[in-house]
This record gives sequence, structure tokens and C-alpha cells, in this order.
Amino acid sequence: MPLAVWILAVGAFGFGTTEFLSMGLLPEMAATFGVDIPTAGWLITAYALGVVIGAPTLTALAHRWSRKRVLIALMVLFTLAHVATAAAPTFETLVAARLVNGLAHGTFFGAAAVVARTLAAPGFQGRATALVFTGLTVANIVGVPTGTFLGQQLGWRLSFALIGLIGVVTVVAVALAVPRVEQSEGGLRAQFAAFGRGQLWMTLLITLVGFAGTFTVLSYIAPMLTEVTGLATGAVPWVMVVFGVGATAGNVLGGRLADWSVPRTLALGLAGQGVLFVLLFTLAEHPVAAVLGILGFSFFGFVMSASIVSRAIHSAGGGASMASASMQAAFNSANAVGAVLGGLAIDAGFGFASPALVAAALSVAGLGVLAWATRLDVSGRAPVDPDVPSRRRRRELARAA
Repeated sequence: MPLAVWILAVGAFGFGTTEFLSMGLLPEMAATFGVDIPTAGWLITAYALGVVIGAPTLTALAHRWSRKRVLIALMVLFTLAHVATAAAPTFETLVAARLVNGLAHGTFFGAAAVVARTLAAPGFQGRATALVFTGLTVANIVGVPTGTFLGQQLGWRLSFALIGLIGVVTVVAVALAVPRVEQSEGGLRAQFAAFGRGQLWMTLLITLVGFAGTFTVLSYIAPMLTEVTGLATGAVPWVMVVFGVGATAGNVLGGRLADWSVPRTLALGLAGQGVLFVLLFTLAEHPVAAVLGILGFSFFGFVMSASIVSRAIHSAGGGASMASASMQAAFNSANAVGAVLGGLAIDAGFGFASPALVAAALSVAGLGVLAWATRLDVSGRAPVDPDVPSRRRRRELARAA
């Protein structure tokens, strides 16, 4: 895989770490400014809101730039946002800094996914996309636990300042090693024309419904583990490492599966995730089963990452950058929807394990939307990836390698 794709994975690692680190350091950040935990939750909401706003907006504003220039500009914005976060004098300033940080998130992953696919050899586009997203999953194994520990011991400001250094390193690496990849999808009208394609909207709906299950459980995983499973509070970060391991493994395999078949991979992931959610709900009181359930649903959830992005890009026709960026907005919308639905189940008195059952229903609904989208497609299949060679051509490429 080209060095440039690995560099983009480093940038993704930075975004993944900063997105989830605020969850681990929320009590410390709240204490600094004398606000309660629910109020401090606006730090998480602000980041997600930034992603939803920034993905289409920044993609549109930078549509005339080369993707290399876009990536550099976004990582500069990422770095400056972390300087503002680490130095924030008031809670309001901190919320604003997190919002700005989120603005860069969606457009970065959109541009990075397209660049990775452009640089990859024929038949390896799915694996290139997966490698970029591996940075996001590895962040949950290394970046978030390390940042949480340092933040608890030495202060949360230091943790976010160190993440800013990742931005500096990525800016330099992109400038030196990532080749210039021009926009090849026409002007702004061509980018927004993607939203006139029904299959793109179906892909966004699959993401919103099918992927919301992961966030339904993840948002309330701590109280489930401590109140239902009976684990100590100190064990929760280690379980999150297990989640990261499952996500990374699923993402790596998912890249290969995307090069095999996008629709089959999505069906496999949604079905497997749904089964694991039911098992998690049923066996939540048993520590080993609960941890294995979390490992399993994270695996099946992230095995779909490369495929759903590939489906969006090829459903969009000439608006690949806008479609890829919009997928990040859809992922974060799924985050918000999942958290709300899981909270409603708990508030209704169904217990801290009930979000898993809600998540299973969402996975089934996602399968239904996928089947609907496939039926509506003229070919009778999900959009065909023109970058993926036929089975015969793949065998020829394998023999040549």
C-alpha cells in the first residue's frame, strides 16, 4: 500500500483520538470550569454538530482545490483547534473549539478516502479505504486510553495539546509524501448533483439506521457494564480497548470483503451485528459473555466501513468528495440517534441492557433499507464499483503479483 495512505491513516488516528477522548475526560473537563456532567456533554455534542455542518460546507468551499491542499488545510485547522482547546479560558470557548475541530472531521475523511482509492492499485480500493479508517479504530486501542490516562494524571489540557502535535506531524508528512491529486469530478454543481441520485440517499439512510445500533449501545456501555454485568468502574477502559480491537479487526477484514462484494459485506455486517446485540442483551449479566458480545458487535459494525463508503462514492457518480464527506455527517447523525433511542429505553424503565435490544432492531431495519435499495437499483444489485475488477481479472492480477 502506498506510503501516502499510511500517512492519511495517521491523520485519521488523530481525529479518532480527539473525538472519543472527551468522553473519557469529561469529569475532569467539567471540574475545571465548574459545570455538571450533563452540561459538559455539550463538548461531545459540539464536536458531532461540527462534523454535520462541516462535511458538506467545507467540501463545497474547497471544491476547486487539489485534494492534497484540502488535506493540508484541514490538518492545519485541526492543529489550531487543539491549541484553542488546550488554552480555552472559559467553558464557552472550549465548546467553540470542539465545534471547530469537528468541522474538519468529515471533509478530511471524505478527501482521504478518495485519495486512498485513487492511489491504490486496481482491486485494492476497498483495502486502501479500510487502511485510512484503521487509524480511527486504532485510536480506540492506543490513543484514547493513553490520552485518558495522561489527562487524569497530568491534566486534560496536556492530552489535547499532544493530539495537536499529531496534526503538525500529519501536515508535514502530507506536504512531503502525498502526491497532488486533482479534483476530477467537475465543479460545485457536479458535487451537489450527487444529492440528486436516489441511491446516495439510500446509502445515507442505511448508515443512519443500520449504524445507529453501535452508538445506541456504546453511549451507555459504562452503566451497563457496572450496573448489569457487575464489573468495577476501573474495568470499563479495558473493555473499551476490547471494543477497539474488534473494530480494528473488522475494519481490516472489511477492506478485503469490500473488494469482494459491497452488498454482501453490508448484509453480513448488519445481520451479524443484529445477532450479537440480541446475545449481548440476553447475556449481559455474565462478564465473559458481555465482553465477547462487545468484541463481536464492534467487529461486525466496522467490517462494513469500507463497503458503506464505497457504496456512497459510487452511488454519487461525479460527486465522490461530497458523498464521502456526507457519509461522516451520516455517521455522526447515527451517533446522535442511537444515543437518544438508547436513552429513551432506559428512561422507560427497561434497564441498562435494553439499548442492545434497540440496537438489534436498528440492525434489522438497516437490513430492510439495504434490501429496499438493492431492489430499487436498476441493475438489481447495489451500485457496481467500477474500480473493482471482475472475478476473472482479480485472478489474473493475483497471478501477476
